[in-house]
Amino acid sequence: MPNLPPLVYAMLLAPLALVLIAAIVKTWQAREARCWPQASGKVVTSVAEVREVRVSDDEREDGYRMESRNFANVAYEYSVSGRKLSCNRISIGEDLGNFQVAEQLAKYPAGSIVTVYYNPRHPDQAVLERDLPKGLWGCLGIGSAIVVAIIFGSAFGLNQSYNWLAHHVGRPDLAGMVVGFGAFGLVIALMGWAVRRQASMATRWPVVPGTIKLSEMEEYHEASEPGESRGVEMFGKRVTYTYSYQNVRYINECARVAAGTPQASTKMLEKLMSRYQDGATVEVHVNPDNPAEATLDARGEGRIAYVLWGIAAVFAALALFVATRGG
Repeated sequence: MPNLPPLVYAMLLAPLALVLIAAIVKTWQAREARCWPQASGKVVTSVAEVREVRVSDDEREDGYRMESRNFANVAYEYSVSGRKLSCNRISIGEDLGNFQVAEQLAKYPAGSIVTVYYNPRHPDQAVLERDLPKGLWGCLGIGSAIVVAIIFGSAFGLNQSYNWLAHHVGRPDLAGMVVGFGAFGLVIALMGWAVRRQASMATRWPVVPGTIKLSEMEEYHEASEPGESRGVEMFGKRVTYTYSYQNVRYINECARVAAGTPQASTKMLEKLMSRYQDGATVEVHVNPDNPAEATLDARGEGRIAYVLWGIAAVFAALALFVATRGG
C-alpha cells in the first residue's frame, strides 16, 4: 500500500485545525474582554425560549435548513455614563443552543443583581462571563494529541496490515482492497457500538410527558445536479415535540418528511403519524445531564445499531471473500 499523500493527511486534520483556530479566536476575545470595565446590572428576563437557527444542509439549494433549538434567554439591564442599556449575551463563547439551558436560568434568575462587563468602544456589547472554561486548552491539547495519534497510527497500522496481507493472500495486488473493506467494516461496527451504548443509556433516562406538534408546509428547492438550472421543488413538514423537565420547557425534533408534491408529502406524513398524531401525548426520555437532549423511542434508536452491524458484517464478508478467493 503506497504511503498516503500529504493532501490526505491535510484533509483528515482540517477539522481539528478549524477547532483550534476557533479556540484561538475565542481566547483572543477573552483576553481582550479582561480589560473591559464593569458595571452593576439586573436580570430582567430569565426564561427558556425556542429559536430558529440555520443548519448547514448540502441537499438544499440555499445550503441550509432551519432548525428549532432551545436557548436560555437571560436579558439584563445596566447603565454606562447615565445611559441605560440592555443585552442578553452571557459569555464570550458562542451559544449554539441545546446546552446548559437549565443551568444558565438557575444561575441568573430574574431580579438578580449581576456584574456586567461591557466593551468600552461599544457599550451595548456586554457579557456576564468573560473567561473561557477552565482547562480548555488542556483538553484541546490532549484531544489534539489523541486525534493525531489516531490518524497517523491508523495510517501506520493499515500500511502494516497491507504488507502482511500481501504475503498471505492469493493475489497480493488485492491486499489493499482487503484492508479497505476490513477498515470500513471496523469503523461501521464501532459506530454501531456507540449508537447501541447511547440507546442503552437513554432507556434509563427519566420519562416525562410530551406533546407532538406538526409544522406548517415548507417549500424549498433541492440542490441542483450538474447541468440543471435549478433543483427540484420540494414540500415538507417537521414533526416536533414539546416537554418540560424541572420546570423548564423544551422542544425537540423527531422527524422530517418531504416529497415533490404537497399531496405526496401529506401521504408520507400520514404514514409517519400513524404512531404520533398531532397534539398527541407521548412519553419523552430526557437526558438529565442535558435536558435539551431527548428521545421518544430509545429502544427503536438502538435497533439502528443492528443495521450498522449488518453493514459491517457485509464489509467483513467482502474482505474475507477477496482474501480467500482472490476477487
